[in-house]
Amino acid sequence: MSKKEKENLTDVQKIVNHYFHTKGYSLEEIKKDAKKKKIVYSRHTKPAKQLLELASDVKKAKEALSTVAKWAKSRNLDYSIETVLKKWLELDQLEPKKKKKRPYYNNRPMVKSERDNKWYVIDKDGEWLEFAGKKEDIKWREED
Repeated sequence: MSKKEKENLTDVQKIVNHYFHTKGYSLEEIKKDAKKKKIVYSRHTKPAKQLLELASDVKKAKEALSTVAKWAKSRNLDYSIETVLKKWLELDQLEPKKKKKRPYYNNRPMVKSERDNKWYVIDKDGEWLEFAGKKEDIKWREED
């Protein structure tokens, strides 16, 4: 899309395009899928207009869309422009879900016993073996 075409977009179109961008679509994909009727672009214009009225400018509306998109994606939830409208009052509290870090030693999961304050490595049979290595040997991995 040329610079001139971008300037000719209405504010509502900018919001709808940003929504599809958060869903992973490029502008060319949006146009192609709209022609094939895979995307009903006009279905999103009314909520985009409502969001624009609520946000008072395009920048704030896009920021709200991005916030909800990050929050929903981190929880494997679907979202729409209507979701932003519903979550409007909670926007400042919506945080992406943090991934938990879990300890591993030689690619085996570990647990820490609260009772005796020791680390254990879980072997392939599910048995807990007392960890005798160094703390530097523990690898932390992010998991859902």
